[in-house]
Amino acid sequence: MTGKRYMGIDLGDVRVGIAVSDIMGMVAGALETYRRKGDESDFKYIAELIKQQNVGVAVIGLPLNMDGTKGPRALMAEEWGGQLAAYTDAKIVYQDERLTTVTSERVLIESGMRREKRKNVIDRVAATVILQTYLDNPLKMPL
Repeated sequence: MTGKRYMGIDLGDVRVGIAVSDIMGMVAGALETYRRKGDESDFKYIAELIKQQNVGVAVIGLPLNMDGTKGPRALMAEEWGGQLAAYTDAKIVYQDERLTTVTSERVLIESGMRREKRKNVIDRVAATVILQTYLDNPLKMPL
């Protein structure tokens, strides 16, 4: 066992939801919501978090179109991930995140969370869903 973890990243224009796996790489848990400040600051912050959390693989949500094609948002996520790679030794991979926000919103509504509070946690819940989906894939990149 390497002691490394996986990190899930839900990239937004204003906020970035972040989740990390347990040490066994089986269960995703919400970590935080980071408010973006600008690309270089964002990359440095996320890279430092990767280091602190001992992350070996960063899983970035890839917002594919419903037909599975890559639109502008997916291309932007890939470009952002490519730039993040220059700041960290962690491997960067992508996970289809279609319907992740819808699933996250449903989970929060079913838990009885009020709308104002949901807005503050939706990004990290989405990151958790992205990461758990990746962790559940038997073909995931080993640490």
